[in-house]
Amino acid sequence: MSYLIEVINDLEYAIDESHLVDAASAVLDQHDTDAESGLSIVFVDDAGMQKMNLQFRGIDAPTDVLSFPADAPPVDLPDVPPYLGDLLIAYPYATAQAAREGHALRDSLALLVVHGTLHLLGYDHDTPENKAEMWAAQEDALKSLGISAAIVPPLEGNGDDQFD
Repeated sequence: MSYLIEVINDLEYAIDESHLVDAASAVLDQHDTDAESGLSIVFVDDAGMQKMNLQFRGIDAPTDVLSFPADAPPVDLPDVPPYLGDLLIAYPYATAQAAREGHALRDSLALLVVHGTLHLLGYDHDTPENKAEMWAAQEDALKSLGISAAIVPPLEGNGDDQFD
């Protein structure tokens, strides 16, 4: 499929853009997603992420990933592919998190993209049932990328979800 996935890396962090596009595509492939659906993956610094986290979640601290699902257009636009939304990833935060947990940064960033893309598709981890459903979809996507699902629990933190 040829999804319209844009990676915005204005701060020029060392990322494997094609791997991140593959991570988002893996999720979209597993769902009934329009072949021309679009989303953006935006890399920010910790200060920028902290600002967004405070503004939208009331939490005055940086985090690893935030998902911003797009609103449905006010009218049906048949020639315009659906835009799913934006993912924000705090590269310094994610880098420190990967180092602390002993995971390859490339895999950790892919996990954040998978996780965030699932949120754009409506998944959540607000109840045990929803979390189980989301973690199963996340595991399937990671498996298709050749990434062990063992990466997920350590990134979740100790009872306090790091993912958003």
